[in-house]
Amino acid sequence: MNNPYGIEALWSQGDMVIKSVAVMLLLMSIASWYVIAVRSWGLFRLRKPSRALGDFWHAQSFAEGLHILGDNRDDNPFRRLAEEGQAALDHHTNHKTDLHGHLPLAEWLTACLRGSIDESSERLQRGLAILASVGSTAPFIGLFGTVWGIYHALVGIGVSGSASIDKVAGPVGEALIMTAFGLAVAIPAVLGYNALNRGNKGILGKLNRFAHQLHAYLITGAPPASSKSSTLVTKLDTRKIAQKEVS
Repeated sequence: MNNPYGIEALWSQGDMVIKSVAVMLLLMSIASWYVIAVRSWGLFRLRKPSRALGDFWHAQSFAEGLHILGDNRDDNPFRRLAEEGQAALDHHTNHKTDLHGHLPLAEWLTACLRGSIDESSERLQRGLAILASVGSTAPFIGLFGTVWGIYHALVGIGVSGSASIDKVAGPVGEALIMTAFGLAVAIPAVLGYNALNRGNKGILGKLNRFAHQLHAYLITGAPPASSKSSTLVTKLDTRKIAQKEVS
């Protein structure tokens, strides 16, 4: 026998308001789970390049270090940060006549690295606004369906003149289902938002530390700085040798 108070029966006897609320909550649930799946996969793929940061500094060349970080620049904020830092150094060196050529190299690199981190942060935060919106609004949308179901129950009682269970079971069932549906949509969205936000903070923390190390390397360890340092060391060694011969 078919259950007269089952989900199918409640859907068939529900009006357009209840059906619209149910469809809206269903779409919100699909959107939130899609964001959770895509963003979680993105964070999972960043585990390998984040673990390779230590190996990057043991590479014999900058190109080898980039290869260690990975090949996909668009989905790898660490490689993109390293490439944009090197590009900023080359651009500043080769375009001294431009306006930014009058800026100190350290400030120019800081601005470029900070811009790369900001872009990576925006990429990591994509979709989290959907989770925040779903988590904050889904319970109230379900509550609206609850109020509408209770209204139907009261109308049924008023029309029939009696508060028998067969008159109010359907509308009250709609109300309870809408409440549960709203919570079922909101809870995963809130938990997913908190988990993804925590993961993004971890990636951004590693990006900031990597940017600090890159800044120091590009200022002191890049080829132009290395050549100047080696020339200075050679001059000092020559002076020391000459002083020893005189003594």
